Amino acid sequence: MKPLDSNPNFKPNSPQGSALVADLPSPIESGHADLVIFDGDCVFCTAQVKNLRRFDGRNRLAFISLHDKFVTENFPDLSHKQMMEQIYVVPNSKTGYTRHRYGGAAAIRYLTRRLPRLWIFAPLFHIPFTQPIQQWCYRQIAKRRYRIAGKTDSSCDEGGTCDLHFKD
Repeated sequence: MKPLDSNPNFKPNSPQGSALVADLPSPIESGHADLVIFDGDCVFCTAQVKNLRRFDGRNRLAFISLHDKFVTENFPDLSHKQMMEQIYVVPNSKTGYTRHRYGGAAAIRYLTRRLPRLWIFAPLFHIPFTQPIQQWCYRQIAKRRYRIAGKTDSSCDEGGTCDLHFKD
């Protein structure tokens, strides 16, 4: 993967979700930070990511919307459907992003180890044999995130983004 600085086409955070994510650090601003890929068109997701930003006191995380062209160019192993179903964290080493992808509850588990302000939750996410239960709970919330955010109409945007989540 090319270093982020050498990509002249890189424009963090797509225009679609730019109003919601404008104040979040991008991969360019935080070159050695782990990358959080989330649904930048989702009000609920954006609010949770902003909470993560508050918990991150030392710029350990960079954030980007899954709708950004940078994501499809640099992470072709993650499909749009996968990213719409759950948040992803891609760890960064000194040489660039690693091949590890943490999604859903595994991403939260990773973040409880990465961010000192979340260490208090780490024991809950590291109880043996609970990962499948945690992932199931995560999926139940993720499936209903547009309803949780207060959107009740399946035609809440022109691209049909919400429609995907109203088919329970």
